[in-house]
Amino acid sequence: MRRRDKEITDRALMESVIRRARVCRLAICDRGRPYVVPMCFGYRDGALYFHGAKEGMKVDILRRNNNVCVEFDVDTELVTGDEAAKFTMKYRSVIAFGKAVFIEDLAAKREALDILMSQYSEGSFEYPEPAVRNVGIFRVDVESMTGKQSGHPTET
Repeated sequence: MRRRDKEITDRALMESVIRRARVCRLAICDRGRPYVVPMCFGYRDGALYFHGAKEGMKVDILRRNNNVCVEFDVDTELVTGDEAAKFTMKYRSVIAFGKAVFIEDLAAKREALDILMSQYSEGSFEYPEPAVRNVGIFRVDVESMTGKQSGHPTET
């Protein structure tokens, strides 16, 4: 990272950014062409969980190339100035890298759905078997991640 003064090195703070994010951006690549998709997600124990259709462009790309990059950001705020050069942005962000793995086992899919739901809601949920069978679920085990912030005091 070029700006070490903005780097977040504390894993707990990076995970806080992930837990507080409402949407992430999933970046994938197909035959040298990048593709970014905003997605809802769940996070637990160093793994990200995603759900969606069982077929389509994203699924086709992931089956050919399961390398992914995921971006999260929170605490964003535009800071204005008297001149254009004095405008800036406050933010905290995390970028994670890993490989997507599709989950087919129904019990594992239910657990993944619980993790996804816990990102946005408290409580427990029931999932009808046809819904579980018909939803596509994939997990990304985070292999590495970096964090960056600007305009916020360092927290530990």
